[in-house]
Amino acid sequence: MDNFVAIDVETANYQPTSICAIGAVKVINGCISDSFYQLIKPEPNWYVRHFTENIHGIGRGDTDDKPCFCDIWDELEQFIGDLPLVAHNKAFDERCIRATFKAYGMDYPEYPFFCTLAKARTSIPRSLVSSYSLPYLCEFMGIPFNNHHNALADAEACAKIAITIL
Repeated sequence: MDNFVAIDVETANYQPTSICAIGAVKVINGCISDSFYQLIKPEPNWYVRHFTENIHGIGRGDTDDKPCFCDIWDELEQFIGDLPLVAHNKAFDERCIRATFKAYGMDYPEYPFFCTLAKARTSIPRSLVSSYSLPYLCEFMGIPFNNHHNALADAEACAKIAITIL
């Protein structure tokens, strides 16, 4: 697959609708061509300290003045165009995006959605990697990666993995 958009979301709390950041990386002809990143005021707008302090570092002060998901979707939809989506653990990202669409009464566009985690599990022997998480796969594949749980960094890592294994 040479053309797609890798996407990643971060959430503020345990609700799938609480997207507080979204990152997307466009791949055209097998090369990263563009990126999109936006902090988002989550719905519901409250943060679990564990997420904020230990995972992604985003807090209410970072997003209170940011647009809600429904206000950024038009721009992101134009960015995606008619390309398929790819995520690492797509079950999480797709669930969050679908739930957020529903929360805002928006019609979800039925994008083809692929998963680098599932593909890695079927194409890379477990004996070769200690984990199929983004950091471990990137290390195994020689892909430079830092800032795990930053939505844009994760989307970029996912895109690089997808270029190789999809």
